[in-house]
Amino acid sequence: MTKAKAGSQTVKVWDFIELEWKGPTARNPFTEVKFGATFTTGNRTVRVGGFYDGAGSYKVRFMPDTAGEWRFETYSTVTALTGKAGSITALDPDSSVHGPVQVHTPYSFQYADGAPFFPVGTTCYAWTHQSTKLQDKTVSILKTGPFNKIRMCVFPKDYSYNKNEPEHYVYEGAPGAFDFTRFNPASFAAFEKRIAQLRDLGIEADIIIFHPYDRWGFATMTAAQDDLYLEYLVARLAAFRNVWWSFANEFDLMKEKTTADWDRYFRIVQTADPYQHLRSVHNCRAFYDHTKAWVTHVSVQHSDVERVDEWRSQYRKPVVIDECCYEGDIQHNWGNITAQELVRRMWETTVRGGFPTGHGETYLNPDDVLWWAKGGILRGESPARFAFLRKIMEEAPLGDLNPERVGRLHPVLAKRDEWFLYYYGVRQPSIFDVDLPADANFVVDLIDTWEMKVTRLKGTYSGPTRFELPGKPWMAIRAVRKG
Repeated sequence: MTKAKAGSQTVKVWDFIELEWKGPTARNPFTEVKFGATFTTGNRTVRVGGFYDGAGSYKVRFMPDTAGEWRFETYSTVTALTGKAGSITALDPDSSVHGPVQVHTPYSFQYADGAPFFPVGTTCYAWTHQSTKLQDKTVSILKTGPFNKIRMCVFPKDYSYNKNEPEHYVYEGAPGAFDFTRFNPASFAAFEKRIAQLRDLGIEADIIIFHPYDRWGFATMTAAQDDLYLEYLVARLAAFRNVWWSFANEFDLMKEKTTADWDRYFRIVQTADPYQHLRSVHNCRAFYDHTKAWVTHVSVQHSDVERVDEWRSQYRKPVVIDECCYEGDIQHNWGNITAQELVRRMWETTVRGGFPTGHGETYLNPDDVLWWAKGGILRGESPARFAFLRKIMEEAPLGDLNPERVGRLHPVLAKRDEWFLYYYGVRQPSIFDVDLPADANFVVDLIDTWEMKVTRLKGTYSGPTRFELPGKPWMAIRAVRKG
């Protein structure tokens, strides 16, 4: 982030510049002052909402997506913040920076510069509401881990193994006496620090905007308070290139909200976000209607991931399995499956054309610091296997892959006539027949998805071929057209 007062400044494409002016402090600036800026390059203008950051400070954050000169001018409902003008120069991005993630083709993702993106994600709901020391530990684990996406809440969470009060609250006041019209800038600054760290690690922050597990009143705010919150959240966070918007965790458990409310939330964010970050909503049982135009991808909680190809066909959008039960040993059935079963579900998700972001870890331990809730350290066996899956898929022709055989048995992910991935899950055949194209030669790898081993078979293959397998579960075969 580049900070500036005014005048001509430089910033790299897909980083952001923060412009600041002093303005009125009387009454309630959060509700009574509307403020922002327009940024223009050539014939193109981008309108960016600003926000009040306390102590008379009004800010606009702008993330350019094109190199060159951008001129800006502020707009406001108060004279003191109107007509402030200047320019910035956007420089080419660093080679390691690819921009925000977008939908590519109906079913896949890519970065803004066209580089493919295969999300492999984890859930860590309330990690930013823990002690600074524990948050730092979580960042250090993420730095060396396999994940390039993490689900995380704006609001603190009240649930099993997560009963502590946060260090900061989103609003001014105290539990039982919050002012839902006045935000706490210190809370947002602490949250933004963590989003920036994730960005620098190449990790997408899937921001959960609402959730039902609440004892503070955040889940039952009025419509006007919800709308004010959404506009403020977008103004502060949209300039981070790694932000995704997840409108709720288990939206269907928030009984005070109607379908019309969720539709309105989507439209508010869609209108306010100048960068059009990805938008989804997570379910418990009932699905939101993901065919609606403002939904960019399907976020699913479901244990039967063998339905991924069904959801692809139904919604014609990328299907992201954000939750399918977690590796662990707690009393809840959603948090006590084995690592082997979680890894199987993620491979099943992948070969059926979905995306395996459903990692979570819920192992009991004396300090009650469970990764899924608070972060900390990873104790399970699945993260290394997630890394292996990610490596396999990042070597694949990602934007061109589709499931070629639907049904319950032996799905095939393929780029027609060029690349095939067969997965056997819990089944343990000793022989398997594969019908490869007859007009080309293929090199074939036997993949042990649990032992994380790839064995190249001798020679090349074409046409109907019978392969000998080791008669054990969790095996896969990859066939790649030679040359």
